[in-house]
Amino acid sequence: MEALAQTAPGLVASGTATLATLIDVVPPPPPSWWPQTIGWAVLGVVLLLALLWAAVRSWRRWRANRYRREALQALKALRPAATSTDGATRAGALLALAELLKRSALAAWPRTQVAALSGAGWAQFLEHHAGGAQHAAATLAPFVADAQYQGARALARLPAAEAQALFDASHDWLARHRVSA
Repeated sequence: MEALAQTAPGLVASGTATLATLIDVVPPPPPSWWPQTIGWAVLGVVLLLALLWAAVRSWRRWRANRYRREALQALKALRPAATSTDGATRAGALLALAELLKRSALAAWPRTQVAALSGAGWAQFLEHHAGGAQHAAATLAPFVADAQYQGARALARLPAAEAQALFDASHDWLARHRVSA
C-alpha cells in the first residue's frame, strides 16, 4: 500500500481517490457560427443580393417620384387660395392648378408626348393615365379641357365648393397616376 501511496500521492491507504486528485471536466469548444455546408453560404449570398436589389429599386422609385412629391407640396400651398372668398384669388389658384398638372405630366412623360396636348386631348391624356384615380380624372376632364380658354372672370365665378372638388381630384390624380415604363 505504501508503494501505491508513493506512486499516486493523492490516494490514501484505502486506495480511494480524494477531491484533490480529480481532474476537471474539459468542455468541448463551442460550435462555430460559420456555416458547415456550402448551401448556407450560397443562400446567404442570394439573400444579400435580393436585399441589395430591393434597396436599389426602392431608391430609384423614390428618386423617380420626386416630381410627384414636389407637385403635391405645391398643391398643398395652393389649396387655401382655392377656397378664398375673393374670386380673383380663386381664379389665380385654378390657373396655377392647371399649370401644375401640366408641369407634373411634363416631368413624368416625354415632352413630345405631353407638351402639345390641350383641350380634349389633354383631358383624355389625364383619363388614360389616371391609374386608380379614374374618378379624379373624370372630375378634372371638363376643367382642363377648357380652363386655358376661360378667362379669369369665368374662373372667378366658379363656386368655392367646386374649386375645392377640383383640388381634391388633382390631389388624387397626382398621388395615384401611373407612368408607363
